[in-house]
Amino acid sequence: MTITPPLTFDNRFVRELPGDPDTSNRRRQVLGACWSAVEPTPVAAPTLLAHAYEVASLVGLSDTDVASDAFARVFGGNALYPGMQPYAACYGGHQFGSWAGQLGDGRAITLGEVINAAGERWELQLKGAGPTPYSRTADGRAVLRSSIREFLCSEAMHHLGVPTTRALSLVGTGEPVVRDMLYDGNARAEPGAIVCRVAPSFIRFGNFEILAARDDRALLERLVDFTIARDFAHLLDAHAASDTATDTARADAVQQRRAAWFREVCERSARMVVAWMRVGFVHGVMNTDNMSILGLTIDYGPYGWLEDFDPNWTPNTTDAAGRRYRYGQQPAIVQWNLVRLAEALRPVFASPQPLEAGLDAFLATYDAAYEGMMAAKFGFTAPTDGAQQLMREAFALLHATQADYTLFFRALGDLPAVLPADATPRDLLGDVFYADEALVTHGDRLGLWLRRWHAEVSATGDAPSARRVRMHAVNPKYVLRNWLAQEAIDLAEAGDVSRVHELLELLRNPYDEQPGMERFTAKRPEWARHKAGCSMLSCSS
Repeated sequence: MTITPPLTFDNRFVRELPGDPDTSNRRRQVLGACWSAVEPTPVAAPTLLAHAYEVASLVGLSDTDVASDAFARVFGGNALYPGMQPYAACYGGHQFGSWAGQLGDGRAITLGEVINAAGERWELQLKGAGPTPYSRTADGRAVLRSSIREFLCSEAMHHLGVPTTRALSLVGTGEPVVRDMLYDGNARAEPGAIVCRVAPSFIRFGNFEILAARDDRALLERLVDFTIARDFAHLLDAHAASDTATDTARADAVQQRRAAWFREVCERSARMVVAWMRVGFVHGVMNTDNMSILGLTIDYGPYGWLEDFDPNWTPNTTDAAGRRYRYGQQPAIVQWNLVRLAEALRPVFASPQPLEAGLDAFLATYDAAYEGMMAAKFGFTAPTDGAQQLMREAFALLHATQADYTLFFRALGDLPAVLPADATPRDLLGDVFYADEALVTHGDRLGLWLRRWHAEVSATGDAPSARRVRMHAVNPKYVLRNWLAQEAIDLAEAGDVSRVHELLELLRNPYDEQPGMERFTAKRPEWARHKAGCSMLSCSS
């Protein structure tokens, strides 16, 4: 018996924006349209490997729905629920600092927009469901390893409190996919899989850039106003003209609304990257086509978490030479991307001033949020001059001693009310260092810093137990280290997805002590230092 869940679809993107009149699935330049109709390509044996029950509930799917054969068929690309209208979006982007022209959804197909019981809108998008008109020379498929990474990281980031797209399901296709993981001529067949990604909107900076690059001002205006009306509806009432307003007043209201929208995009983007910096996340491929207009983390490819603290680290093999997307430069890259978006939007603004004001708002929002975030990480209730000095010194010491970013901050919150006089940094913090020789060289300086920090943070009068609670609320115990994800991938490729389920459950509560799960808090083992998938990854990872 086929189970059809009672989902309500309201597909405004395809209803209100022009689509490509060519309904074929041939690769092409798509002009004068925001999307192309395309259906997923069926696979041999769609099998549900994992799902996030919270996301299923969010979009209106019950446990019974998920357990049905229909669920695996729909989210494996072999069937559609009533009301779905699948399409691939047209967008462009700057990749590694250069304009790349039309890109589009080359292996992503949006199934439709669900309205849940709370009235929330959620787009359902399959990644790896076959070719689209934007696939260029690619096959539109995804391998199991990259799909596991995206599925787990989407949910891990959400539970860390980082703005992100979500993941509903991971479906095996029963078909091999050939990939050259490190682009070194060693292509091999790997198990295929499809992830269903979920977000209120998948509109990116690149959706606007492609229209500006083609000088399609009319459609650019239409897309801007559509995005505000659907995804920033609170701005409609805040900047509305009266029924009796003059044409000039109506035009002014539109301009005010667009200005408020761009400012909000900038502010959301600032808060997103501050959250990345807090948890030590490195996106790896911050091209403008990977920037969400909602300020969500989107497109999990060659990402990673800092292990030994290095602000110049990037997980992306393609970025290894220039390190454009390294950890320490992520805020500057978000700003650079916002400038590119502002340039694209300039034709729909009467003057550049609102765009300049939005970019200024990015800096102000970032500076304030980053300052507050760092004070919280270090346990300070207020960023005094002494606290600021200690925080500046800390990162140089973390780098010099090769301290694990996540473990260091977690251990810092556990320090007692009184520090033993003869205790070394290793005594105080535990096994958080990657190189004994670095600790020998710089350990004395770190030890002095720890005592100065302890005196400064204790001067607030806070009980150590209260400080510990505060610090542990912003410094996670568990993050999805690349080597942990790779262990799950290795098992899954051998037919055992139990580690995927174990990590999914673990990462639902990343700030909590979870007895029996200590191995998942360990620093990177030596075998993972240079293993593919554990250190550097490519865009096909």
